[in-house]
Amino acid sequence: MHSKKQAPLKYYVGIDVGSASVRAALVDEFGTVVAHADQPIQIWEPQPDHYEQSSADIWAACCLVTKKVVCGVDASRIRGVGFDATCSLVVVDKQFQPLAVNCEGQNYRNVIMWMDHRAVSQVERINATQHRVLSYVGGVMSVEMQPPKLLWIKENLQESCWEKAGYFFDLPDFLSWKATGVTARSLCTVVCKWTYTSDGGWDDSFWKMIGLEDLVKDKYEKIGNHVLSPGESVGKGLTPEAAKDLGLPAGIAVAASLIDAHAGGLGVIGADVKGYNLPCENEPITSRVAMICGTSSCHMGVSETPIFVPGVWGPYFSAMVPGLWLNEGGQSATGKLIDHVVRGHVAFPELQSKAAASAHSIYTYLNSHLDLIKKSLPVGFLTVDLHVWPDFHGNRSPLTDLTLKGMVVGLTLSRGLDELALIYLATIQAIALGTRHILETMQAAGHHINTLFLCGGLSKNPLFVQMHADITGKPVVLSKEVESVLVGAAILGACASGDFVSIQEAMAKMGKVGRVVQPNHEHKRFYDKKYEVFLKLVEHQREYRSIMNSF
Repeated sequence: MHSKKQAPLKYYVGIDVGSASVRAALVDEFGTVVAHADQPIQIWEPQPDHYEQSSADIWAACCLVTKKVVCGVDASRIRGVGFDATCSLVVVDKQFQPLAVNCEGQNYRNVIMWMDHRAVSQVERINATQHRVLSYVGGVMSVEMQPPKLLWIKENLQESCWEKAGYFFDLPDFLSWKATGVTARSLCTVVCKWTYTSDGGWDDSFWKMIGLEDLVKDKYEKIGNHVLSPGESVGKGLTPEAAKDLGLPAGIAVAASLIDAHAGGLGVIGADVKGYNLPCENEPITSRVAMICGTSSCHMGVSETPIFVPGVWGPYFSAMVPGLWLNEGGQSATGKLIDHVVRGHVAFPELQSKAAASAHSIYTYLNSHLDLIKKSLPVGFLTVDLHVWPDFHGNRSPLTDLTLKGMVVGLTLSRGLDELALIYLATIQAIALGTRHILETMQAAGHHINTLFLCGGLSKNPLFVQMHADITGKPVVLSKEVESVLVGAAILGACASGDFVSIQEAMAKMGKVGRVVQPNHEHKRFYDKKYEVFLKLVEHQREYRSIMNSF
């Protein structure tokens, strides 16, 4: 008997630009990550709420990690490249050279990061217009979107930046331009962060109303007048220059990109769940929410018809999954908040030394320490008298109030490791309670959600995952591949190559279930009470502020 010769595997490169690092993966046609590399990138914080990066630094990191993951691989088997990135704003001049987005005139710092909140005054004025495009961002535009940042540049850097600018890119679109030389924008970025609509395009009246009529005059050349669907092939693929930079052959297909959270959603939400006894089995993908949890968290839900959810971005047509409407909830600081709380505690040096001595990460050590001090109680019950409101960087969803502050209720004079472990636990619970608040708001508006799909750095923390299952009362699905965002980026490259008929086909084949975490329903009453307290905290904060505002 002759064995049938197996066809060689096809590979795709996924490149993900996060807040603090760039990562790349070589992914095969079955969604397996074959090689992975990462490289830190620089962040400047010249003053509070101003966060900047360098597009040159980011591209150099993209090249470094890509060369690492394709090293030694037969280049003829690499079929496509997909990019995703944070929704940061990149500014270049008419010759595509970087322009300073700061008063210091440092041109290499030409990126205003997604989490930059310098444009508070501008976004307040934009929201005061109550223009119809705002209905597609939950009724209130976020300071993290691009129109307020553009207005800030015009009002604060008119001569040095605004008048010299040739192009304003969302970072995912900058990367596809850098790879192909084509200035086309992704439908994902322009719809989700720039007010473009998939049926009507740009709305001239909006830009004129907010004082950015300059963009209308040149037919939107600076912000994009050629829009492609995510996964669509851009231009003629990799240019010779970009191919040399990345260590790949020229002409390889490059996909229209995605925002990083949307790539994570793509990597997990379409997975085949047969045999896992999940409520979403045999139900449409609209019963699922993909939660991408890293520095911040995003909650991605899709629907067959547009659903307008107060305080939740969208509905955006075809912004993640073609043919479906997307709603996007979010929390502006989650991983960043946990780090802030833990590293700022007086007992952190003790934690650091004990974790190092045990050869564990600080979070693995904290989780073990909580198991030690819980005694006969379920670990979550340790915070019966300790409560956190997690909006240390404002509330993105569903309250859309960037002026909200963090709160901790139940502090004592204790300063040891036990207290650090408890405030860590209470912070994770607060983030999960915030997720419940978002999901309940989405469901009240018409979504029918029964299963969470988690990915991103925080999904590697078993305590974070279990708290989300217990507090929301919904099972949590974790991907077989931890790097789901990179798988999502690779799915884009796979579609651009023509190897898959559609993104849906690629999602089903390349997204794999790894583990399912079920909620402990015996703890429901406790978390219902915690949720009552959680909602009271913001009521009290608003009451305190009202009192002080009358001073």
